Amino acid sequence: MPSVSSPLDLLLAPRWLVPVEPAGVVLEGHALGIRDGLIAWIGPRERAPQALEVRELPDCVLTPGLVNAHGHAAMTLFRGLADDLPLMTWLQEHIWPAEGRWVDEAFVRDGTDLAIAEQLKGGITCFADMYFFPREACDRVHRSGIRAQVAVPLLDFPIPGARSPDEALHLAIELFGDLRHHPRISVALGPHAPYTVNDQNLEKIRVIADQLDAPLHMHIHETAAEVERAVAEHGERPLARLARLGLLGPRLQAVHMTQISDDDLALLVESNTSVVHCPESNLKLASGFCPVERLWQAGVNVAVGTDGAASNNDLDLLGETRTAALLAKAVAGSATALDAHRALRMATLNGARALGLEASIGSLEAGKAADITAFDLSGLAQQPVHDPVSQLIYATGRDCVRHVWVAGHHLLDDGRLTQMDEAALIDTARTWGARIRAGKE
Repeated sequence: MPSVSSPLDLLLAPRWLVPVEPAGVVLEGHALGIRDGLIAWIGPRERAPQALEVRELPDCVLTPGLVNAHGHAAMTLFRGLADDLPLMTWLQEHIWPAEGRWVDEAFVRDGTDLAIAEQLKGGITCFADMYFFPREACDRVHRSGIRAQVAVPLLDFPIPGARSPDEALHLAIELFGDLRHHPRISVALGPHAPYTVNDQNLEKIRVIADQLDAPLHMHIHETAAEVERAVAEHGERPLARLARLGLLGPRLQAVHMTQISDDDLALLVESNTSVVHCPESNLKLASGFCPVERLWQAGVNVAVGTDGAASNNDLDLLGETRTAALLAKAVAGSATALDAHRALRMATLNGARALGLEASIGSLEAGKAADITAFDLSGLAQQPVHDPVSQLIYATGRDCVRHVWVAGHHLLDDGRLTQMDEAALIDTARTWGARIRAGKE
């Protein structure tokens, strides 16, 4: 370990620094030092320790890297394939047949690479993924330098890469063990949804999750029709069923949650379950509105996710967060709901907490991993800057992302990917697009 007096590897000197924790703080004239991939120092610029490299970032606001708490990375290759359809029609008549025809290891490799590059260029340093061939996705995460939680999808029927639920569960256990000590990849169990996983398989999943202390990532209460069908067929709401089966708790990431009754809210609060809000996908599929402000005021941890590019249609978490903030105000009927600082927290520290990573990422604090994004607020559309956080959430697009570091490694330098070939990624995606379109004719 380096001594306290050893030089910093890198000193970042932005105009503004937003640590997220403590809440609501904006620091001016401060700098941040990185050593061995960790944040080693934060303080006034004039008191900065010696550093091997100094990066001046005038007109930039430095924040924790954004955390995309839900998505299906490889589905970038299905972007725009089946737009303007309701959820079950979209899934059953278009997406599931396309997946059955096209999804293999090569599809997941190329689609995940495309998603990683898009996310890095948008300031995302960590993402949650749930898709087929998860070992291939983990390999792409490892190679790229980004951070991720990869959930192994678990359903009652065969899926690409797993001929049975038991085979998928075995794959999850094996992958979890293989990557237990990986510095940037965590593995979760991913029961797809209450309507695709029966009680027997959910009980198996709970037992394994308890044994491994593994996260659980699941679509829950995505639509009113899902909840109504569950009540008609089983006599209970899906969340109540999951509570009965012992799946609720701080390890569970409940994705979507557009339908929340008083009893549902009580279960979420009591169990300390996190909710992952995907506003743009929910809007596009007309799935409903997650009552974010109500959840927040009750003490529920709410993160934000893009969902997959096939239903969004982008992986723009900054844009997603703006939509979340505006939608929260309309749903709550209050202009003070989900203010800009809380929206940024939702996209950083709350996401880290949902994924069980809050001890290492999600805020700019000494000792945490140097997962950092620099946004340039020098543009005409950002002037004048009265409050950099408000400008970031309400007036800034992902094109203003200038730099991204993950564990201290510079993965985006002045808007350019340092570890990935953007032109090659575009060519590969176009090749897949041509194949898929030809297959539909």
